[in-house]
Order: sequence, then structure tokens, then C-alpha cells
Amino acid sequence: MADWQRAPQAVMLSAPAADPFWTSDAAFVSDFYSEILHQDTCRPETAHGVPLIAAVAVDDQVPERRRFGAVKLLFSAATVAERHLAECWPGSAPHLDADSEARTRAAVASHTPDLLARWGAECPAARLALAGLAVVFPTDRTPAALAPRLREFTHRHPPGTDIGDYTRFVLVLAAQDDDRTLAAVESYTDTHWRGTPRGAPTRARALHLLGQMLDKVETDLARQP
Repeated sequence: MADWQRAPQAVMLSAPAADPFWTSDAAFVSDFYSEILHQDTCRPETAHGVPLIAAVAVDDQVPERRRFGAVKLLFSAATVAERHLAECWPGSAPHLDADSEARTRAAVASHTPDLLARWGAECPAARLALAGLAVVFPTDRTPAALAPRLREFTHRHPPGTDIGDYTRFVLVLAAQDDDRTLAAVESYTDTHWRGTPRGAPTRARALHLLGQMLDKVETDLARQP
């Protein structure tokens, strides 16, 4: 069975109707995602799981918070190599698998245009994750497209708030200006985000920081009723 054909089964399994005694799908989703990206590490089978996660991310039957989580997982999978490079600089990650990381990144890149095409139909949470994915795979249209699409967040969330800082940082990354990106990384990590070695490549440090910000957004969403 093709990976995309398994998506409806995965959605069904994460729904309460699949089991009358089911009270929460959080544990299932956590285990399910761990099989795809175990301990934030790409394995040979990780790339094969990407189409399944992408299918979950675009399925309107999936709760909004879970669609956000699916896009966030795709972001994490696509940035494993660079985030670990920033974190472990000047050394290397202990469980480095360069071939699996490259194949996973290519798999996520192949699904990104279809995911971004759903922007207008997506919930605000998923849009935040999609913005992160957009700057992982930028095109010439990225800066011009993201600014108006993120305006709702910059207007509603001032600097100093988690979502406000996240969206403004994404816009800096979209501009693809290394000097501005480095200044923003230093500014944010000097406040309340975990820093990375200053000698590490700027893009790697930026994606490491963006990953932390997405984690915090996810935590904030989990606290909402």
C-alpha cells in the first residue's frame, strides 16, 4: 500500500471513534511521530514517512492542532542536519546519518509547494508552521508572499510575545540577508532562547532558533482549551 493511502488509517486511529475507551490521542500521535523522526534523528525509513505526514497535514478531517503538529514535524525533519550542526558546532551530532537526512530533506521539499498552496484554507496555527517551512525552502517569491500573509500575526501579536517574535523572525529569514539574520539570532538568543556557538553557520543557527520558537508555539497551543 502506498504511503499516502495509509493516511486515512492513521487519522482514524487518532480519532476517539476508533476506540470507545479512547480518551486522548496525544500518546498515539507522540508515538506515531517518534517512529518517523526518532529522537530528532533521521533514519533510513524517515524519508518514507514524509508522504504520510504530508497527507495528514492537508486532511481537513484532522484537528487543527494536529495539522500544525504535522507541518512542524516536516519542518523538524527537513532541518535536522542544520539544527544539529548549530547545536554541536564545531563537532558533529552523535547519531549523524547524512544520507538519510539528505533524502528526508528532499522528500519534504517535494511536498512543500502543495502544503503552501493550502495557506488560505488553513487555520492560523498551521499557517505559522507553514511560514517556517517556507523559509527552509525559499524561492524568489518567498519574501513578497510571506509579508502580507503574516500581517495578521504581526498586527495581533506585538514584539516580545512568542508568536510576535516568531513571525518577525520568519520575515527576517525570508529576506535572506545574512547580516540581518545574524543580528536577529543574536538579539533573540540574548533574551530568552537557547543560544548556539557563534562560530556556527548563520543559517544553521537561525533554523535552530526557529525550531525552538515553533516548540514554544506548540506548547502555548497545548495550553489552550
